[in-house]
Amino acid sequence: MPMSVKLSDELINKARKYGGVYHRSIPKQIEYWSIIGKIAEENPDLPYSFIKDILIANQEVADGQVTPYEFGKNK
Repeated sequence: MPMSVKLSDELINKARKYGGVYHRSIPKQIEYWSIIGKIAEENPDLPYSFIKDILIANQEVADGQVTPYEFGKNK
């Protein structure tokens, strides 16, 4: 359910800057930061680069860009 929230000008400006670099809208950039922050809080021992790689891998699976690995098969 969409909801309007008040955000600081500073956060909006930072989201605009980073979103422009990564080709995300301001709301999508803030949503991305929210996802990263939530994962980091739930898994404080994981470095950012590992979290980012997990998100990329999950998206690859969702897009059907992976094939299952079969153990014990010689190629």
